[in-house]
Amino acid sequence: MTHVDVHSVTDELVSGIRSYAPDAKTAPIEKAFAYLTEIGSPLDHPAQVARILAEMKVDVTTITAGLLHDAAVKGNSGSLDEIEKRFGKDVRFLVNSTARIAGMGFAVGEVTQLENFRKMLLAMSKDIRVVMIRFADHLQTLRDPSGITRDETVRAANETLDIYAPLANRLGMGWLRLQFEDLAFMHLFPTEYDELVEKVAVRQKDQKSYIDGIIGAVRERLARQNINARIFGRVKHYYGIYQKLKRQNIPFEKVYDVTGLRIITGTEGECYAVLGVIHGLWMPVPGRLKDFIGTPKPNGYQSLQTTVIGPGGEKVEFQIRTEDMDRVAERGVAAHWRYKEKEPLSERDQSVFSSLREIIQGHKDITDSRDFLDSVKGDLFSHVVYVFTPQGDLKELPSGSCPIDFAYSVHSQVGNQCVGARVNGKIVPLRHELQNGDSVEVLTHPGHGPSRDWLKFVKTARAANRIRAWLRAEERTRSIELGAELLGRELRKNDLSPKLVRSDKMQDVAEHFSFKNVDDLLVSIGYGKFSAHQVINRISPEPVKEKALEKVEKPLPEKDKKGVQITGIDNVLYHFSKCCSPLPGDAIAGYVTRGKGVTIHTRDCQNLNLMSADMDRLIDVEWVASGDKTYPAPVVVNSKDKPGMLANISAALATAKVNVRQMSVVTRRDKTALFNFTLDVKDRAHLDMVMKKIAQVAGVISVSRARKF
Repeated sequence: MTHVDVHSVTDELVSGIRSYAPDAKTAPIEKAFAYLTEIGSPLDHPAQVARILAEMKVDVTTITAGLLHDAAVKGNSGSLDEIEKRFGKDVRFLVNSTARIAGMGFAVGEVTQLENFRKMLLAMSKDIRVVMIRFADHLQTLRDPSGITRDETVRAANETLDIYAPLANRLGMGWLRLQFEDLAFMHLFPTEYDELVEKVAVRQKDQKSYIDGIIGAVRERLARQNINARIFGRVKHYYGIYQKLKRQNIPFEKVYDVTGLRIITGTEGECYAVLGVIHGLWMPVPGRLKDFIGTPKPNGYQSLQTTVIGPGGEKVEFQIRTEDMDRVAERGVAAHWRYKEKEPLSERDQSVFSSLREIIQGHKDITDSRDFLDSVKGDLFSHVVYVFTPQGDLKELPSGSCPIDFAYSVHSQVGNQCVGARVNGKIVPLRHELQNGDSVEVLTHPGHGPSRDWLKFVKTARAANRIRAWLRAEERTRSIELGAELLGRELRKNDLSPKLVRSDKMQDVAEHFSFKNVDDLLVSIGYGKFSAHQVINRISPEPVKEKALEKVEKPLPEKDKKGVQITGIDNVLYHFSKCCSPLPGDAIAGYVTRGKGVTIHTRDCQNLNLMSADMDRLIDVEWVASGDKTYPAPVVVNSKDKPGMLANISAALATAKVNVRQMSVVTRRDKTALFNFTLDVKDRAHLDMVMKKIAQVAGVISVSRARKF
């Protein structure tokens, strides 16, 4: 609208508000229009945004902020202080938060769009009304993009499909998602959109008698059972049809389910009765029945959804729900809004936002906007499965999630200490893919920690972030210990006391080399980024010549020949790392430790990857024949805790003709046991054979090679 009749629009808004909040104090609406006129701000767009917000049935404060949302954005003379003075702190907060999100408009560049998305989600986690205003503002821009260029319109449409539509869907706002997608489709592919609108209109006309026949058959059966219901057809939104055409690579003529049917009943019991009637009339399509009444989605969505083979063999989709369920299904979080003049939302109403806040707050420490987007989208916008805790609480997880994802959704400590899981009462592997309706119990052990391998199959960003955080902390701890050991050896070699490692003098040395503290210095030494020799030169009154590789003047004793050849060098001291315990058959590499020789790691060892920044200290090594030489191989066995388990495992080891160098066992309350073996094996193939024999023992749940990284 080009010219706004303020009185007419005000009356319309007030009338709309009073339809759902009869006692609302609407004076701020009139004051907001007066203020915008006073500062010379355009009224067209804000008035339309306010109308959309009124359709969402939000409170006067939110609608007022929606009217004023541009007042602090586009260089108008109105200030936030003045807005607070006239309209209060809540309006100021909402206007400021919305301005921070939209302040850059549709600026070119991925970084800007990602940062806007980040700001919106973080603001939403504090107050859901911020995203409601942003939704209304964005929707009106798509409806009437006359104030922006074609390039800006295209960018806005792409943002819609990437961010706004999925977020509206996640918030349960079905009508808004459909409008977002169809408007974006119209702007991005205008020709395809116009063609599809025309084809759907023709199909609707042709199918009218078909749909009327189905509705008539259902009404007749429902009347026999004295069930009152509203039944109507609904055309699927254009973007959804377009996506199906692209996904299945079929022409429009091959799409038969353009129209679906919705049935609105009075009670939950009648919903199930209607389902029975429909399945009595036509054969249901296997796997297409979804009961979101018995198991509602966390955003409150409830409905029965089924697809049947209707007359003529065509598939027909039905949605069955009560009036209240329909309201929630269409309006999502907005349906949970209760207008209150001063009181906060009730605990019940706040609960609908809690899972969203938890997800968003769980990612707020990610500083890179691209990482933040990828991380949050994985949790917010993916298809989901619904699983239960042993207490019956519902958890929503991305499709493909495993018990580790579930464990971290309960608590970080539960995830960190997870050693196994029961799904529906049965022990399953940790990479087991959870299904809708599964009941999941996590098995934990206090001394256990996450494995880097978990990152290969967890789905939730929360789990991945917590695993990485734990690994970083552990890597730092190990690096401090390794750095202290290397520095202590260097000190002893130069007739200096190892106690200097934790002395005030070492703090001075750390600060001299621009480290904050001694631990940071030791981490750098442990990572191989800094040399202990440099520390000695700082402490010692006379510079000490650094030794790169310690060679052996005499040939190595036979007992030290362990089947590894250092490329191009003979008689060099070397040893095998304890973090990865390499075996013949593993891909290996050597790392030069000054004054100590060469440490042999597996190529996939995380510690080797951490130290590989200093490429000059990595050298090629290879296995050579070593006769009957054996190597220590740590193995972890997870089993049921029952009499005879140790004896049976020992018998399997004896059959494999392997020596047990060391063994320990921990039993747990859940009737499982954790065995830690160190076995003497010839090579990787030998270890694999031994592990297979152990896995065949009755009661063994899992067998894995233990690594300390």
